[in-house]
Amino acid sequence: MFTGDKAAGMVGSIAEVFPGAAYRRCTVHFYRNVLARVPKSRRPKVAAMLKAVHAMESREASEAKALEVADELDSMRLREAAKVVRDGYAETLAYTRFPREHWRRIRTNNAIERLNREIRRRTRVVGTFPDGRSALMLVTARLKYVAESEWGSRRYLDVTLPGE
Repeated sequence: MFTGDKAAGMVGSIAEVFPGAAYRRCTVHFYRNVLARVPKSRRPKVAAMLKAVHAMESREASEAKALEVADELDSMRLREAAKVVRDGYAETLAYTRFPREHWRRIRTNNAIERLNREIRRRTRVVGTFPDGRSALMLVTARLKYVAESEWGSRRYLDVTLPGE
């Protein structure tokens, strides 16, 4: 499963290179897309409604809640936001195919974005690189550090069987 922000190039590449892989849209990016079509005064209420969709115990309950939220957005005269919810909620629920104990960790791509921000920050400090290899060496060194540090030593997904 790949998690992303629905960038067209990425979605197309995943389908081409990994035809059997599932694509899942990051819930945070989905919320941002919906809330961009909502007046500021109504955003807190709509945000709470969206979070309720992903707080459900099952995929079926989440789907039903998403359709209920879309209907409520229509009744609030937020038709564009309702359309975004109807068109995109299913992509955000791909994580429900995995064991429930992993849902919280795979709902978003925040860990990947944090790592990307860290690499971007490090490369901006340097400014320009003499060649591609030196940039690759910096990125590789940072990734190695993260993998060996406490940040990387925390298990992201615990896939051990109970009792092991």
